[in-house]
Amino acid sequence: MTHANLLGPDPTRLPDRPDAQAAMDAGTDPAEVAAEHPDFSEAWAALAERALDADEVVAAYAYARTGYHRGLDQLRRAGWKGFGPVPWEHRPNQGFLRALAALAKAAGRVGETEEYERCRQFIADSDPAAAEATGLAG
Repeated sequence: MTHANLLGPDPTRLPDRPDAQAAMDAGTDPAEVAAEHPDFSEAWAALAERALDADEVVAAYAYARTGYHRGLDQLRRAGWKGFGPVPWEHRPNQGFLRALAALAKAAGRVGETEEYERCRQFIADSDPAAAEATGLAG
């Protein structure tokens, strides 16, 4: 017998993307992966993180926002209703969560304080482990 979570919605887990994930694992340039799989948030997150590291904040913001929105679309198709856990330990969720974290960081760097706080809270609400892993805890 299985028991439903009486305190809230079940965790949302995005579907595996074996081809896109394998390309990322093989070291394929994330721009190539995004071009071939434009709805794959992990590639957009990697592009955003790379742009943040290069101090290309506007590009990072754009890449992160793309990954975030593509991930939101997939979360909704997976049954997410706008709230509830999105577990970090599930690899397909990490691309969305990384894009969300990159969006928060880029927003903070361009002075979008409200967006930074909204994204930071969203990632903490999704999974505190994601906030920790992406440097947005606390």
